[in-house]
Amino acid sequence: MSYKQTKMWIVDKVDHNLQKSAEIKEAALWISEGEVVAFPTETVYGLGGNALEDDAIAKIFEAKGRPSDNPLIVHIATKQQVEELAADIPEMASKLMDAFWPGPLTLILRKQAAIAEKVTAGLDTVALRMPDHPVALALLEVAGVPVAAPSANLSGKPSPTTARHVDRDLHGKIAGIVDGGATGIGVESTVVDCTGDVAMVLRPGGITAEQIAEVVGEVSVDPALGESDLAPKSPGVKYTHYAPKGALYLVEGSREYVQTLVNEQKQEGTKVGVLTTVEGEHAYDADVVLACGSREQLASVASKLYETLRSFDDGGVDVIYSEVFPNEGVGVAIMNRLEKAAGGRMVSEK
Repeated sequence: MSYKQTKMWIVDKVDHNLQKSAEIKEAALWISEGEVVAFPTETVYGLGGNALEDDAIAKIFEAKGRPSDNPLIVHIATKQQVEELAADIPEMASKLMDAFWPGPLTLILRKQAAIAEKVTAGLDTVALRMPDHPVALALLEVAGVPVAAPSANLSGKPSPTTARHVDRDLHGKIAGIVDGGATGIGVESTVVDCTGDVAMVLRPGGITAEQIAEVVGEVSVDPALGESDLAPKSPGVKYTHYAPKGALYLVEGSREYVQTLVNEQKQEGTKVGVLTTVEGEHAYDADVVLACGSREQLASVASKLYETLRSFDDGGVDVIYSEVFPNEGVGVAIMNRLEKAAGGRMVSEK
């Protein structure tokens, strides 16, 4: 499906009457009538379609070029909607909703029959979340339907954190984009499976496993984080994601070792980039050196990660060497995204 023009609605997220704005009303109407519309959340921009209509969901898959066995997260405006979409609500799920909703946490629950089959990729579960963004919540409230929304990018590319990113990837492929400014957290929501006896983290994100454990006690973490060949229970865990055009390598080693790798590539005539932080941005001699936040504040790295990966594309870089980050707290989500972007390419000084 193609569109002669993808409409852009610009809204101010600090407007206290967003539900009454003409832009939100029109975008919500389009969603309720079966079109797909991109909108901001606190994590990344999502590509939304009516979660009760298979035809609308098919448009999402077509626009993104997304595999149809990859389930979608359903976004809701109120906790009451959970009862309409989930067959049962375990106590652990209720506790997590009370603690983290609205927020960057997605819960896997047994589904009701009302959910479109394409949303859940044939599974008997559904992924639900309530985003913590005024524009998203206003849009969901006015639309009056649950909205399935994966990240609003071409499948496999870095997720979009601005409306400009969405337009670059999907102009002419979707009906419209609600521009509510840049997102905040920058990496997708944490996904927790609540269908077992113990909460299981299937995808790390803005809420850490430690924070979840403080609410529900015992927490398990999928040791493979979805790298099996089985049908994925969670979005964003099976396929290569977040990849820039250039070949990305994760480097375990000193800055001197990274520079040695850069020099080898430059001798071959390759355009080389380095992904570092503000602490290391002056330590490298490469064609493109980009600082992605600060090591002292890993949340700033998460916030800028996708923007940085896309900037390497803008610079026409062929090979990118990235520093690695502590695999704890939000660093787990950062490394999860970098590992998927690198497609397993990692080099070590040892």
